[in-house]
Amino acid sequence: MHVMLFSCCVLVLVLLLPGPCSPAPTSMPQEESTSSPEPQVDLKLATNYLQLYYNLEHDPLGRMKRSGPSFTSKVKDMQIFFGLNATGVLDSDTLEVMRSPRCGVPDVEEYSHVQGTRWKRNVITYSIGRYTRDLPRSTVDSLIDSAFSVWARASGLTFVRSHSRNADIMVEFVTFAHGDLYPFDGPRGTLAHAFGPGLGVGGDTHFDDDERWTAGDTGFNLRLVAAHEFGHALGLKHSKNPESLMFPNYRKSRPAHLLSREDIVNINALYNPVRVQLTPWMPGSLFPRLMQDKCAPDMMFDALTTVGDSTFFFRERYLWIKHKEQYDIKEGPISNFMPKIETGIDAAFWIPRRSTAYLIHESMFWTVKGSLVKGKPRALTHFGFPAWVQDVDAAVHIVKTGRTLFFMHDIYWSYNENRKVMDFGYPKYISEDFPGINTTINAAIHKEGFIYFFVGPQVYKYDNTQKHVVGVEKANSWLGCSNTV
Repeated sequence: MHVMLFSCCVLVLVLLLPGPCSPAPTSMPQEESTSSPEPQVDLKLATNYLQLYYNLEHDPLGRMKRSGPSFTSKVKDMQIFFGLNATGVLDSDTLEVMRSPRCGVPDVEEYSHVQGTRWKRNVITYSIGRYTRDLPRSTVDSLIDSAFSVWARASGLTFVRSHSRNADIMVEFVTFAHGDLYPFDGPRGTLAHAFGPGLGVGGDTHFDDDERWTAGDTGFNLRLVAAHEFGHALGLKHSKNPESLMFPNYRKSRPAHLLSREDIVNINALYNPVRVQLTPWMPGSLFPRLMQDKCAPDMMFDALTTVGDSTFFFRERYLWIKHKEQYDIKEGPISNFMPKIETGIDAAFWIPRRSTAYLIHESMFWTVKGSLVKGKPRALTHFGFPAWVQDVDAAVHIVKTGRTLFFMHDIYWSYNENRKVMDFGYPKYISEDFPGINTTINAAIHKEGFIYFFVGPQVYKYDNTQKHVVGVEKANSWLGCSNTV
C-alpha cells in the first residue's frame, strides 16, 4: 500500500527552504557564460521547485543548470500543467507561478497513480488532538467540521467525530518536528500536510501552529486549508483546473461552497461511481432515481419546514410537498415550484405569525410566503452570525419561546425573533443542551410540542421540556413509507 504524504499549501519563498520532499542543493553552481545570465536566485527557486513537484533528479554535487534535457523537460511539464507557453525557458510567467503559494504535493509523474486510493468505507471517523492557540476551541471544531461537510455534501460520505486516537483522520496543530519525520519550518513556510488513506498515519492531517490561523481573510483561512487537505486525505490528487479546490496554488478567495464541478465528480468517482451519472447538475438524471427511492431505508432529507398547511421536504435539488389534509404527495425539482431557486436547500424554518418560511442555502437565504419567493436572497449574517459562519445544517422555530434555533455541526445558536438579535452566550454545544443528540443534525422541525431531529435516515422525537429522546423512527415514514427502524 502506498502511503502518501501531502505537505500541502506551501508558500514557496523566493529563497525556498529545504522541504520534506527533497534536500536543498549543497553548493552554488558554476553558471555557464552567457550575455544575459539569469539571476542565481531564480535558478535556485526553479531547481528546488522542480525537484519538489516534478521529480527533477538531484545533482549529487549540488550543481544547478538551467539547460540540459532533464531540466528543460521538467520546466515544460510544469508549464503544461499550469497552462503556460511550454517553451522550457524560465520566463517571467513561469517564475511568477513558481513563486506563488501552493500545496506541497507533486503535480505529476510518481504521484500520477494515487487517484483511486480510497477508504474502504463511507463512514470515516476523525479526531482533533492538539489545538491552535489562535482560535477558540469551539471555532476550530466548527471550521474543521465545516471543511469535512464540504466533501460530505458532495459525496454522501459521513464524517463522525471521535475522541479516540484511533480515528481514521487525526487532526493536530503542531510545530517543527512532531513525530512523523516531516517537521514544519516556522512561519510562512509549509502550512499543513496530510497523509492519504491507509492504516497507521493514513489520513492524518497536521497544521503548523506557527502560522496565524483565522476564520476570515487575514492570516490563513483554516476552513479553506483544511478542506484542501481533507481532499488529499480522502485520496484526491491535484487538478489543473484553477477553479478546483484541488488546484495546487493556494488562493484565499473562493466561493463559499469551495468545490468545483470537477471536484464533485472526482470525489464521487472514488466513493460513489454510480452517483457520478446521477448528480444534480445533470438535468433529468437525478430526479427519477429520487422518485423511485423515496421509501429506500437510507432515505434522508437536507431540510424540512412547514409552509402553511403543508410540509416541505428537501433533498439535494428535489422537493416533496405533503399537505396534511391530502394523501397524495407532490414532488419534483425545487425549481418547478419555486423558479427563483436553482440550488439545494440546507436548512429551513417557518414563522407562523408571519406566515413566512425561510430557506437557507450555504451563506444565503430566501423568504417564502405561500410558495412564492419574495425578493432576492439575503446574507445569513442578517441573523447576526459571525462572518466565519458560511452555512448551517438545520434550523427550527419554537413558537412558545419565540426563538429560532440554528444548528451547525456540534454547536447551535438561539435567535430572538421578537428582538431580532442572537441571544447572549451563544453558540453552545448541542450535546450539552440536547442530551442524547450527539451528532450532526441534517434537518429539524417542531410539531405538536416536540422537536423532531433528522439525523441521516433516522428521526429522533425530542421532548425539550424533559430534555430527552422519547422515540425514534425512519425519515421515510414522514413520506408515508412503512419501513421501521
